[in-house]
Amino acid sequence: MDERRNIPATDRVLDEPWLAAAVERFGRERVKRAVHTAQRRARAREIPAEQVTEEAAANLPASVGGLRPVLNATGVLLHTNLGRAPLSEAAVLALREAAGTCDVELDLHTGARGRRGASVTRGLLDAVPEAGSAHVVGNGAAALTLAATALAGDREIVLARGEMVEIGAGFRIPDLLCSTGARLREVGTTNRVELADYRAAVGAETGFVLKVHPSNFVISGFTSSVEPGELGGLDVPLVVDIGSGLLEPHPGLPDEPDARTTLRAGADLVVASCDKLLGGPQAGLLLGRAAIIDTLRRHPLARALRPDKLTLAALHATLNGPPTPTARALDRSHRELRARAERIAESARAAGVAATAVDTVASIGGGGAPGVEPDSAAVALPEPYSARLRGSTPPVLTRVETGRCLVDLFALGPEQDAELTGAILRSAERADPTPRRAPCE
Repeated sequence: MDERRNIPATDRVLDEPWLAAAVERFGRERVKRAVHTAQRRARAREIPAEQVTEEAAANLPASVGGLRPVLNATGVLLHTNLGRAPLSEAAVLALREAAGTCDVELDLHTGARGRRGASVTRGLLDAVPEAGSAHVVGNGAAALTLAATALAGDREIVLARGEMVEIGAGFRIPDLLCSTGARLREVGTTNRVELADYRAAVGAETGFVLKVHPSNFVISGFTSSVEPGELGGLDVPLVVDIGSGLLEPHPGLPDEPDARTTLRAGADLVVASCDKLLGGPQAGLLLGRAAIIDTLRRHPLARALRPDKLTLAALHATLNGPPTPTARALDRSHRELRARAERIAESARAAGVAATAVDTVASIGGGGAPGVEPDSAAVALPEPYSARLRGSTPPVLTRVETGRCLVDLFALGPEQDAELTGAILRSAERADPTPRRAPCE
């Protein structure tokens, strides 16, 4: 008998539990197309008829949103390619609450239109009382763009040559500033700038003086720079891009600029990102004198750069909720990380995997705290595991050093250890499909 007669009908396949749940996630039409594709393969004798349901499920996307969750075992806390800061559970809950209709621009007491992001502004001012007001835009680059456009226009922005930085993907701060129509007035040299250089450059054409955090590099040796406290008396606005979004000093990052200290030192406006050390969603912060913030808020460009309701909800929860995953990672001890690595390595060895717990050094990433290398711990595996783990479910991103795959725990919480261990064991099974027995006691 022709086996193709056994190919199940579409409705029967769609009623299978595997695909009934998929209909809820992807919609009936999307799942039906996957079933039809599997049925065509069965008619062409490319797969057995009994595998139609399994093949249809395999043809569906790995995630509803098009982005797959990944375990960050690179040792880089804020990995730009992995979305930088993971959100807290409170922020994730806030996203769900704001996903429907909500009072994003409505005053429920009066029934009149309300100010977008008012609760976020209050949260920022509670966290940074030195700021007279605050404003939020789509990301850090947008914050700097708005400041340059509204405060400088076609006038000059005074900037030290050593702070004309390039960050990831070829993005250059000078190019961004010039795109707004402002002109750059460079002062000092690559490695040295003095207060006298700024004084000589400031004049009638000056829109503001800008200081930019070096972000992802460190200059050492014969160097000099001018701190915000020295630039506050130049009779023009001082804008400081602190980069990583640290709102107050952190004992583990003593050299990282923060918003509170920078404003106390004399900055008129601080610009920062939210998805780095703040641990929130992608957004840009502008904190400073109320008159300046009001100028920024009223500029026409502010409308184009404003964040959506989901960003505002997640940022509010980040500011007012429990410690973020980023904050918890910075506070974990090396002893705790080493103990976790030992337990995971022991579980892997019991399944026949050559695994060892090792000490490592991690990094902050995302342009934050350049040169800081916190102590960490990792599970060392044979190098081929790096590619195998990227192909696991969920994918695990590691790093390769000295011919070993290092599964670094610095950016991972202890609640993720079971999932990580399972991925390692499944990767071992794919490499060797023969059953493994635990070594004799």
